[in-house]
Amino acid sequence: MFKKGTKLYSIINNKCPRCQEGDFFKHKLSYAPTKVTELHTHCPNCQLKYMIEPSFYYGAMYVNYGITVGLSIAAFLASTLFFGASLLESFAAIFIVLLIMMPINLRLSRILWINMFVSYDPKAAKDQH
Repeated sequence: MFKKGTKLYSIINNKCPRCQEGDFFKHKLSYAPTKVTELHTHCPNCQLKYMIEPSFYYGAMYVNYGITVGLSIAAFLASTLFFGASLLESFAAIFIVLLIMMPINLRLSRILWINMFVSYDPKAAKDQH
């Protein structure tokens, strides 16, 4: 399921979608606003250009929206059903969950977005070794 060659491998390990060896992001997970979504311009391994076209990652906003809605619903249900929180407390829980998950959501939405358009190529991984 998480083997090299699958989309999940690229997404979970933050690797290039084509060769699945080069890092996608310049920095490890960080809460620093300037470092959260900073990408390499090209894959360090297979030289895939990560900015496929100008403004390519604007589409990742829609993916991020979907993730945010899902997290909000999950936080609301968990706070009301399991903890018996009031409506105001539930909204506070949603806010806290979204704030904590923000860097993960931003990174996840970008890596999901590029994986929708770029497929794994075993030749790209082998050519560099």
